[in-house]
Amino acid sequence: MNRTKLQSLLRTSYSLAALLLFAAAGCAISVSGGTSSLSHSGQTMGTTYSVKCWSAEAVTADLPVVSNIVEKLEQVNQQMSTYVPDSELSKFNESPANEWFAVSPETAYVVERAVHYYNATSGASDVTVGPLVQLWDFGPGHHHLGAKLEAPTDEELATAKQRSGCSQLEVRAEPPALRKQVDGLEVDLSSIAKGYAVDVIADLLSASGYENYMVEIGGEVRAAGTRQDGKPWRIGIEQPNLTNRQVHTIVELADQALATSGDYRNFREFDGERVSHIIDPTSGRPLPYRGWSVTLLTPTCLEADALATALLVMGEDRGYDWCEEHEIAALFLLAEDGVIVERATSKFPPRIPVHQ
Repeated sequence: MNRTKLQSLLRTSYSLAALLLFAAAGCAISVSGGTSSLSHSGQTMGTTYSVKCWSAEAVTADLPVVSNIVEKLEQVNQQMSTYVPDSELSKFNESPANEWFAVSPETAYVVERAVHYYNATSGASDVTVGPLVQLWDFGPGHHHLGAKLEAPTDEELATAKQRSGCSQLEVRAEPPALRKQVDGLEVDLSSIAKGYAVDVIADLLSASGYENYMVEIGGEVRAAGTRQDGKPWRIGIEQPNLTNRQVHTIVELADQALATSGDYRNFREFDGERVSHIIDPTSGRPLPYRGWSVTLLTPTCLEADALATALLVMGEDRGYDWCEEHEIAALFLLAEDGVIVERATSKFPPRIPVHQ
C-alpha cells in the first residue's frame, strides 16, 4: 500500500471513530442544502451541558468543532475546578500566604472578574466564602438536604471569617498570578466558572462560523441568532418550588445570556431555623430560607452568573434597586402563601406564558 492510500485510510478510520465517539457522547451533525447544524451534549463541572447551533452556510469542520468544545471544557475544569485535586485553583488554595502563585491567563481573568463584581456589589459577590460554606455544612460530602444541625459557635464563625474576603485576594495579569494575604484563604469559582465556560463555547462557535447557537451549562445559557425554524430561542424559568418543579414563565433569548440563582434547592435547619445555602459574606451566616429566585439577562453569561447569587445576598429590595441603578434586566420570583409573585426590573423583557 502506498503512502497516499495509507494516509487516506487513516483519515477515514479517524473520522469513523470520531463519529462513533461523538454519537455516544450525544452529538448530531447535519449538512443539507448548504446549511450546517450541530447538536451536542455531555457532562462537565459536575453537571450537564448542551450545545445547539446552525449556520445558513456549510461549516466543513463540524467534528473539530465538537472536539474543540470538549477540549475547552476540560481545560476550564482543569484550571478552575475545586473538585479536581491538581487543578490550578486547588493548588492555589493549598499554597501559603504572601506568595504569588502562577496561573493561566484564563484563571487570572476569571478571578479578576470575580474581584471586580465583589467591589461592584459591595461584597455581596464573594468567591472566598469557602471556609464559611464548610462551617455551615454546605460543602461537598456534608449532610443531606434539610438536615437538622447545631449552629457553629461565635468563635468558630469568627475564625472562618478571618480566612475569607476578596479584599484579602490579589490578582495580576502579567505574569498571570494570584496571591492571598492570609493562610487558609480559598477561592471557589463555582458561582462564575460555568458562566465563563458558556461564553468560551459561544465564542468558539461564533469563530467557527455558527452565527446561530444556544449554549447551556447547568442551567446557565447564552444564545445568538435564532433557531433553525427562524423562531427565537426560548428559555424556561423554573418556579422556586422544591416539591413542584415546573416552568413558571418563558423568555426569548437573542444575543444575550441568562442565569438563575435560588435558595430553594439546598437548605439546612440550625437550632430549629431553616436556612439556605447562600452565605452572606458580611455576617458570615447563611440567609434565612425564603423560597425565591432571581434571573438575569446580560450580554455575557459570566456577568449573569456572578451577579445572580449576589442579588440574593442583597435581598429583594436592595437587589432590585441595584439592578435598576445599573440597568440590569432581572426577574425576582418569590413564593408567598403558595403563590409565585413576580417582580421584574424595567429592563427585563415581556414574558411568554408557559402554554403559549
